[in-house]
Amino acid sequence: MSTETPQPNPQPGMAERAIDVATDVSHTVGEVAGGLRTAVDRLTYAIDEARKPGRPLATVAAITREAPLASLFVAFLFGVAIARRR
Repeated sequence: MSTETPQPNPQPGMAERAIDVATDVSHTVGEVAGGLRTAVDRLTYAIDEARKPGRPLATVAAITREAPLASLFVAFLFGVAIARRR
């Protein structure tokens, strides 16, 4: 049996707390970056699939090449319709 009284643990200093917070932020940023990278990869894959011949983006691109002014007009009307709904 020991007769010594236990010493209380000193509180961490401001520098130690700042380092802990910076480490936590660094891990969080890394996780967010990984999630964004995954989302970008999925979106890139979806766009590549949609650009294959016969798919929707390939069709829209072909129509836009053949009639750019008509496509611009349709896009404008679509934008106006969306803006009026809000």
